[in-house]
Amino acid sequence: MPSAILDRAALAFPWPTLDPFLFCAHHNDNYPEGDERFAPRATLIGRNIGADFSARDGWSMYHGRSTPGFPQHPHRGFETITIARRGWIDHSDSLGAAARFGRGDVQWMTAGSGIVHSEMFPLLRRDERNPVELFQIWLNLPRENKMAAPYFSMYWSESVPRLEFADAAGRKTTVAVYAGALPGGRGVQPPPDSWAAHAHSEVRILTIQMSPAARWRLPSAAAGLNRALYFFNGAQLRLDGEAIEAAHVFLLKSEGEVLLESGDGAELLLLEGRPIGEPVAQYGPFVMNTQQEIYQAMADYERTRFGGWPWADDAPVHGNEERRFARHADGRTERPHDGAPGSAAAHS
Repeated sequence: MPSAILDRAALAFPWPTLDPFLFCAHHNDNYPEGDERFAPRATLIGRNIGADFSARDGWSMYHGRSTPGFPQHPHRGFETITIARRGWIDHSDSLGAAARFGRGDVQWMTAGSGIVHSEMFPLLRRDERNPVELFQIWLNLPRENKMAAPYFSMYWSESVPRLEFADAAGRKTTVAVYAGALPGGRGVQPPPDSWAAHAHSEVRILTIQMSPAARWRLPSAAAGLNRALYFFNGAQLRLDGEAIEAAHVFLLKSEGEVLLESGDGAELLLLEGRPIGEPVAQYGPFVMNTQQEIYQAMADYERTRFGGWPWADDAPVHGNEERRFARHADGRTERPHDGAPGSAAAHS
């Protein structure tokens, strides 16, 4: 039988992606106890503060100077999908909106014509460690939507389908469906300007957690899709009978089922979708179709700051309570219990 694997590559920061995806990062930090500033209760001597990606002692400060994370920075022309698996993320933006989310929640932000935001990881617990784990995925916007109005949607953990499949021996595979569908469940409703909102794009984002020795078949998809499978946790996995390397991404044929067989257990991420197929011009946080549009994005940001920064500092943290919320620019505050499962936040 011909192999389903078209290509493979080792995982290194950031993970390689294919159209319609632009970027994927897996942050997995075992932070120590926090202090009164929500900062690590540990010395920062020897770290490159402001650009610490060292993973020293099992964690990084990233661009944070006190609290870890990413202080204010701009985006234009694409979307960020942030899947918070452990710990907390505090969002603040140039529209005056804010959120605290974590523990399986998802934020889907359409940067569109331009937004400035910060993503900080407050270390709320002072008597125990503060692990933070998340995926951040950049999904491109087609030309017609690159200048859409910016906003974000919150999808609380309770609204994300998590499907359990058992093989003939009863060994379980749990699949979280963040976009697209599987038999038994459909992911959250993407924002209206998203490439994922078009049925023909067939965007699918899954995380797959396999118990030891479990077997599960990844369903077939349509022809012409880009399908990337990231084996990010575990030591042993077989794909259609072939032993594959841990900490690798595999570009797969989209047509045909793929049999996955775990060894001691495995976790995977699937990014799949129809390519947008348009030219990509990128300069850091700006992604457009032409270099001239990049120059315009830079000029617009210098002139307008995409609405300015209404916060007292570049890296806001939203208090010391372990409570999830989203406060939108229209003044509405949303919490996990406020809406029906899968409901999106109002435009902000």
